[in-house]
Amino acid sequence: MELFHSRLIEGGICTLDRDEAAHCVKVLRHRTGDCINVIDGRGTLYRCRLVSDSPKDCRAEILESEKGWGSHPYKLTLAVCPTKNNERYEWFVEKATEIGVDTIVPVIGDHSERKVYKTERAGKIALSAAKQSLKASIPFIPEPCSVKDFILASSGDGKEDKDGLKLIACCFEDEEHPRTSIAEALGKNPARNISILIGPEGDFSRDEASLAISHGFIPVHLGSSRLRTETAGVTAAMAVYFHHMD
Repeated sequence: MELFHSRLIEGGICTLDRDEAAHCVKVLRHRTGDCINVIDGRGTLYRCRLVSDSPKDCRAEILESEKGWGSHPYKLTLAVCPTKNNERYEWFVEKATEIGVDTIVPVIGDHSERKVYKTERAGKIALSAAKQSLKASIPFIPEPCSVKDFILASSGDGKEDKDGLKLIACCFEDEEHPRTSIAEALGKNPARNISILIGPEGDFSRDEASLAISHGFIPVHLGSSRLRTETAGVTAAMAVYFHHMD
């Protein structure tokens, strides 16, 4: 199934940008009158008919629409520290999108080796992965922030979020706050709004973990294997996916 993405949808018309139009007309050789499928990146699929096949101005008339197409029954935020090798993080973005994630936040930790991360390429990878996995929604990837700022922003007034589940996957144990498995944490809390923090190659600092726990994050582990950051992110996405699968 071919999918195209449009950022401009108004007046019953989907307009494809230059890259999408060129792919539609030059590569796939669609012409005026052909039916195509267009996603808006926010969860809606549009079934359309081309009214202009110019590779610079490709427009399609909307015939019908379907909200929530290819969606999942939860809202997942993965806050994952960028890896030293950028290709590994891009792999994570691609696979997490295929599995199902709503927001991917690049967070910079005290032990992060990569302190700067540009999101433009990650956005393109997420778009491609969403189309490949038949989803009408593309994950939101904001600009990077520190782990501590993410924790504070996720906590609102500083109290535990009663409507969501917040998890932090860390490698070390805390006697006062022992880790539980991610499967057990998901099983104990029916929340559909889930946030999971994944640390860098050097793990979270003790200060970061303590701050997260004090703001309602539950410490979890992802099994007995020691996972790379990008593998941990994908494993967390899979855990949520399988937990909510009918």
